[in-house]
Amino acid sequence: MSRHSKLQKQVLALYRQFLRAGRDKPGFLPRVRDEFRANAAIKKTDVMHIEYLYRRGQRQLEQLKDVNTKQLGTFAKNKERG
Repeated sequence: MSRHSKLQKQVLALYRQFLRAGRDKPGFLPRVRDEFRANAAIKKTDVMHIEYLYRRGQRQLEQLKDVNTKQLGTFAKNKERG
């Protein structure tokens, strides 16, 4: 078994925190799992992108922990503006 880097450990801890925070909110766990699985394909050498997503995830986690939060927003690129 290989050892995880510090960043990998931070991302795994963030994932666990998301799972705990989303447990009491219906519909959040599948979204969290899908988001992390989609980003699991990012190369380990793309540290800047991973750190960006990690910081974004921390902000979203704080929103999720808020008792008034009912849903999380997403950012999506438009395929074509017209």
